[in-house]
Amino acid sequence: MRLIAPCHFGLEAVLKREIIDLGYEIDQVSDGRVTFLGDAQAICYGNIFLRTAERVLLEVGSFHAETFEDLFQGTRSLPWETFIPKDGKFWVTKAASVKSKLFSPSDIQSIMKKAMVERLKSHYGIEWFSETGEEFPVRVFLKNDEVTVALDTTGVSLHKRGYRKLTAKAPIAENLAAALIMLTPWKKDRILVDPFCGSGTIPIEAAMMAANIAPGLDRSFTAENWKHIIPSKFWYDCVEDANDRIDRTLSAEFLDIQGYDLDPEMVRIARENAKLAGVDQYIHFQTRDVAKLSHPKKYGFIITNPPYGERLEEKQALPKLYQTIGERYKNLDSWSMFLITSYENAEHDLGRKADKNRKIYNGMMKTYFLQYNGPKPPRREKDANEKSAN
Repeated sequence: MRLIAPCHFGLEAVLKREIIDLGYEIDQVSDGRVTFLGDAQAICYGNIFLRTAERVLLEVGSFHAETFEDLFQGTRSLPWETFIPKDGKFWVTKAASVKSKLFSPSDIQSIMKKAMVERLKSHYGIEWFSETGEEFPVRVFLKNDEVTVALDTTGVSLHKRGYRKLTAKAPIAENLAAALIMLTPWKKDRILVDPFCGSGTIPIEAAMMAANIAPGLDRSFTAENWKHIIPSKFWYDCVEDANDRIDRTLSAEFLDIQGYDLDPEMVRIARENAKLAGVDQYIHFQTRDVAKLSHPKKYGFIITNPPYGERLEEKQALPKLYQTIGERYKNLDSWSMFLITSYENAEHDLGRKADKNRKIYNGMMKTYFLQYNGPKPPRREKDANEKSAN
């Protein structure tokens, strides 16, 4: 099967690495999407284990279409009966078009639904579909008049892990937070501080990585009910594997993950979310102003999503805020800082040009992931001895 994993624009390389680490072959990488090859079990593993994907789509087929007649005939030619049973509920939930002659989402959705009905009518020999059975949402992408049609195996987006019942005003998506952490050299034996933690997403995602907790372990997926495509045993085996991989020996004393926020209510919410994620014992949340950011140890990491200034009064406060961030970072000996923002003058006000400035699209918003690399810590004596012995 060809499986498609959409992601934030600019994070394709991170998702590609995740898929390879799961043991699957990459077929194609394009803007905001990674296509890979896998069997039915790969649908389970993709949904339960991928931290940076938006969803996992099962490709039904692709074709060229410049007119609505092309779209109708191309859709009708696809083997829908392989996937959708007689009582299945099916609809085109989303249509996206880029640089194509067909661009009206509602028209694309309507015509494709009619074509699917025509195909299934001839196959099942019926004129009317009850659509009382399991759901089969369809997603379609048009780019340069090439149409890619896929079934959505996920349902609710993968960024919704299930632990974030309460959020901040402008929360960072869980899969984006995970990707930002994965773009840094942070490992669980290093300090991590988020001085603008909000509802706690970055520290929680870091703690879940440290404990090797699969992000989709405590939620459900649309394809769980597609028993003719994915046997229930595949889901049970995948969940069992995910549970077996959790590091239950990890001690709270070993990890140093901290989240600060100026708002005591946000700190309370962050603690509650961490508890729901099963990682509250690994994170220290506290009410603290970024102006008081300090740490006695060296070689730590700041990974954060500070305010961007969405409203006018917030915009006016940004220069001072970013100057303060820059000053506090300067006083942290040997630390690294990784900061996502849409604020254009961030580097100027931080007082230092970033070692790397990566563009990432957070929805339609262009953001910059500013990377300030501190020195690597000296090798531990034990590691050095092991290396020399080898």
